[in-house]
Amino acid sequence: MPATETSQERSRTGTLGRVLITVYLILALAATMRAIYQIVAKFDEAPLAYSLSLLSGVVYIVATVALVRRRGVWRTVAWVALVFELTGVLVVGTLSFAAPELFAHDSVWSHFGSGYLFVPLVLPVLGMIWLRGRPGPADESDPIAPEERR
Repeated sequence: MPATETSQERSRTGTLGRVLITVYLILALAATMRAIYQIVAKFDEAPLAYSLSLLSGVVYIVATVALVRRRGVWRTVAWVALVFELTGVLVVGTLSFAAPELFAHDSVWSHFGSGYLFVPLVLPVLGMIWLRGRPGPADESDPIAPEERR
């Protein structure tokens, strides 16, 4: 019976990880593509906001790759990306309320990610929780990337 519980727990954790990584991938693509369009089409209207949006897109891409790989140095990269992302959301979110003149247009992190349904605020916290509970490099029970063990 304990083996079944462990198997169910692994399955639930694996599914959560897949959902988390999928949401990161979608956000990475959306933020990056939006920022590239804004920089090419209208950078002079809001250079700070559009530059921050591009930065957030790059951070989401790095976080996505690091969460998928998450072994060895990638685990550290994932932690750095998630902490940087959360810090960015908190700082830019606060500044967008305290000094709105800095943001002629919203960035991904403006108003704590309200334009993206606050996903940018919640996602790094969920990522840290998930990453903290993931098996270390020596654990063979990783349901997402078994090919990395070879």
